[in-house]
Amino acid sequence: MRTIASGLKLDTLKVDVNGNVVPVAYEHPWIVRICHWLNAISLFVLIGSGLRIFIAFPSFGPKIPQHNFLTVPKALTIGGWLGGALQWHFTFMWIFVGTGLFYVVYEVVTGKFREVLFRPRDAKGVWPMVRYYFLFGRKPELTEPYNALQKLAYTAAVLFGVLSALTGLVLYKPVQFRWLAFVFGGFHLTRVWHFLAMCGFLSFIPGHLVMVLLHGWNNFFSMLSGWKKGPEYLGR
Repeated sequence: MRTIASGLKLDTLKVDVNGNVVPVAYEHPWIVRICHWLNAISLFVLIGSGLRIFIAFPSFGPKIPQHNFLTVPKALTIGGWLGGALQWHFTFMWIFVGTGLFYVVYEVVTGKFREVLFRPRDAKGVWPMVRYYFLFGRKPELTEPYNALQKLAYTAAVLFGVLSALTGLVLYKPVQFRWLAFVFGGFHLTRVWHFLAMCGFLSFIPGHLVMVLLHGWNNFFSMLSGWKKGPEYLGR
């Protein structure tokens, strides 16, 4: 057991790898891993089916006269037609919301949210990580599982999820949740907020994949097994 900079305690071991003793840490409990992969699959389906639904009325204003906001290639969508896309969307939205809620409750109850929550004290670490990721700065010292930029990205992703879920409720049941539509500025603006939440995820996903690639195979494998080999914050 090792206490890290955020005040959390992680299960740690030392294993022999080709004659070298390497520290490993149990970073991702099975609950986190299941929620991560279910949300990844759900998000893929929701974006694809959501774009298909958007094609049916690609405008954020009145239908007459209609001014389309943008054109989305059908190859990037899921569902084949409006009815099919709605069925995909309404099925996977429950998986997305359910696993998202379960994840947030688990993080709060166990206190693990301190690993990924972006706080004001993390702001100073964002730019050094941006410099490193864009290959024109040295790698900052890592004292905990997630660096400042990762915390900012993951915290933003949770906020995008909350925004997409709340606005999605309005679009799903506009009459029952008309009071929530009022909060977002009306039904038309709720569509805009829902679309912006999707854009937030579309900006998060490439950055997340780049971070995974730059941090190497051990980082990816830890989301499969839970254990991460040789994390920098444990030293050598």
